[in-house]
Amino acid sequence: MTIEARLKKWGNSMAIIVPNEIITEKKLKENDEIIVEVFQKADISHTLGLIKKRKMSGQEFKDMVRKGWNK
Repeated sequence: MTIEARLKKWGNSMAIIVPNEIITEKKLKENDEIIVEVFQKADISHTLGLIKKRKMSGQEFKDMVRKGWNK
């Protein structure tokens, strides 16, 4: 299951809020241990803007995205 969450300051730490739908569905309760896998959301709006403005062809975009896949 994947959800999007925003980090919030909580004392000297950071926290996320788990939506109630997830808590209910997974029958979570206080002090349950869970595993959270973290991925930072990428901002590719500038890159997509290049295609919209025709500064880059679709093929050039694919080539740019594929760089580093075979490392």
